[in-house]
Amino acid sequence: MRSHSLTWHLVGRLAGLQAIMLTILILLIGLAAIALLRAGLMLEDYEGNTIDTLKEALTRDAGGGLTVRNTADLSALRSEHPNLWFVIRDTHGHQLSEGTVPQQFAPIVAALDHVSDARLRWNAAEPSPPTGLVKWIDSAVGRVQILTGTFGQLSISRALASTPLLFFNLILPIIVLMTLATLVATPFVVRRTMRGLEQAATQAERINIDQRGVQLPLDEVPAEITPLVKAINDALDRLDKGYERHRRFLADAAHELRTPIAILSTRVSTLEAGPEKTRLLEDTTRLSVMAGQLLDLQRLDQGTGAFAAVDLVGVARQVVLELAPLAFAAGYDMAFEHDDERSVVTGDQTALERALTNLVQNAIDHGQRRGTILVRVTNDCRIEVSDDGDGIPDSEREHIFEPFHRLHHGGRGAGLGLDLVRSIMQLHAGYVEIDRSSSGGACMRMVFAT
Repeated sequence: MRSHSLTWHLVGRLAGLQAIMLTILILLIGLAAIALLRAGLMLEDYEGNTIDTLKEALTRDAGGGLTVRNTADLSALRSEHPNLWFVIRDTHGHQLSEGTVPQQFAPIVAALDHVSDARLRWNAAEPSPPTGLVKWIDSAVGRVQILTGTFGQLSISRALASTPLLFFNLILPIIVLMTLATLVATPFVVRRTMRGLEQAATQAERINIDQRGVQLPLDEVPAEITPLVKAINDALDRLDKGYERHRRFLADAAHELRTPIAILSTRVSTLEAGPEKTRLLEDTTRLSVMAGQLLDLQRLDQGTGAFAAVDLVGVARQVVLELAPLAFAAGYDMAFEHDDERSVVTGDQTALERALTNLVQNAIDHGQRRGTILVRVTNDCRIEVSDDGDGIPDSEREHIFEPFHRLHHGGRGAGLGLDLVRSIMQLHAGYVEIDRSSSGGACMRMVFAT
């Protein structure tokens, strides 16, 4: 589940590396200790070898008494130290002895009931290890007390036998603690280190087509990821330049088209009245509107002018007067209604006139050339454009505002009008609403914030 998480990759690898390094370190220390043992340079003063050897050899006979098995270690100890001596007693009164107890320690044998543990020396100035030991220990035959001399050294086999105990009592707890520390610390360190990358991601989420010249911050981005962020910034810069070239081309093309379109419109208007003239007038008007839309996109991209008081009734009346001839020629009736004499909002009058023009042009193109196109200004600062066509399907209502989207394939226009209307209304803190007219046709409503 976390296979793609940088944090958990680091946690797993760091914990594994720490465990491996610690294990290798302990093994190296162990190998060095074994080498020192073999060379006789370590544990020469170990005083518990005799007690360890007797503890492993101790057993009971058939009568429950104490006896010792002749183990390999005990046999070697007897061979190396012929003067080996010891006294072993248990809590039940059984006693086992071997060898001759040194004269100086003989009184202690009779007083073992009063001794728990003791280290015995010939004199106080005697160096370690002591000459004799008294110690209670837990063995395979129960708790016993041993009085013996200090013979021999710690054997390598016994040292190696304690390695598993060392691992579980020392190495394993350290590995667990280090792993837990890694699990806690690594996510915290990674989050702090990646804080700059999170800021860059937050900035990237805010980038859209309306915001150009934006660069991702590099202040706290880790050095390993800086080349990626720089590459993204370079790509954003190239996209900005490409968009600017594209925008300039559209604006220049729209400017250049306005003159020949105006000449074409003048020549068409001189033709004799008839169906052909009507179609040509519609086509030239559509070309003029399209050129105007391209210029409007450039104008919106540069920002609107200073907002001022705009009379929506006056704007609607002007647009109706301009487009009524085109609507009549296309077979529509044109109507204009308003609830109040004035309905004032704050905005850009030129942009609002263009938005309403696009809605009326859209009704002319898609109203099925029948019925009435009604422009109405309500008393709550709304402008409605209704037709008697087939309406807009519910499934298309979310898509018709997308640039270059057409309701019908092969339809008229470039699919820029409604996108432009939505952009203008957003600049005015409003929106465009799609509804059905009373006749079942489309009703496009410009809603302003009040």
